[in-house]
Amino acid sequence: MPQGTIKTYDSATKRGSLLNDTGDELAFDGASFDGSGIRLFRTGQRVRYLVEGEGSRRRVRALTIITL
Repeated sequence: MPQGTIKTYDSATKRGSLLNDTGDELAFDGASFDGSGIRLFRTGQRVRYLVEGEGSRRRVRALTIITL
């Protein structure tokens, strides 16, 4: 499962972006972590995620927080 770091997050809209470990920025929305129990993210937080689709239809899914 790829990993990245939260770059931005708006708790009101549940939208944000992450930087993957190769430096690409990916947008996400609340559907990316529905049912996970996550309520918010903070900038710099490490996460795991899956990506569905190709090109402009690429979406982040199954976004989870990495814990030690």
